[in-house]
Amino acid sequence: MSESEDSPFNEAMAGVKPLATAKRVKNRHQVDSSPGVLRRREAAQDATEHEQNALSGGGNGYVDGVEQVEPSAELSYRCSGIQNTVFKKLRLGRYTVDARLDLHNNTVDQARSLVYQFIRDCRDNDIRCALITHGKGEGREIPALLKSCVAHWLPQMDEVLAFHSATLHHGGKGATYVLLRKASKTVDNSL
Repeated sequence: MSESEDSPFNEAMAGVKPLATAKRVKNRHQVDSSPGVLRRREAAQDATEHEQNALSGGGNGYVDGVEQVEPSAELSYRCSGIQNTVFKKLRLGRYTVDARLDLHNNTVDQARSLVYQFIRDCRDNDIRCALITHGKGEGREIPALLKSCVAHWLPQMDEVLAFHSATLHHGGKGATYVLLRKASKTVDNSL
């Protein structure tokens, strides 16, 4: 349907002139390659790689130090101080899942990096409950490889308060709910 020339809109807009637009200047992105900037970039990259390497187990494609779990095993972990009711609510899938990560078709090294960055992103965005889908790895040469690595990595991260295998409608024992610490907000009192 097209509006007719006599529509109320066209009548109301009669005599209206478009606003003049200012000429735009294209912003050319200049890369600052001063020695100081390059050193800071390298230091930031090294720090990120060091933090990711801090997640022990699974480095360089190997799973040294990672306790292998069975494909049908239930994952369960909680820090001291987590109330029983809070953990029960997580275990039963009663928290809203605000973020999801699917690790299918990733190598151990890729999954390690993805889990690390995912948990950091959740922290930065104040996500309280997340879901990591890792699969069960049934029928594989090394069964439950990613599942075992996830169970090994998550307790190493300060942001993780608890985790538990998901309920069936979220992937069952091929996925894990993760309860995350509240982001600490800093208040600027200088205003």
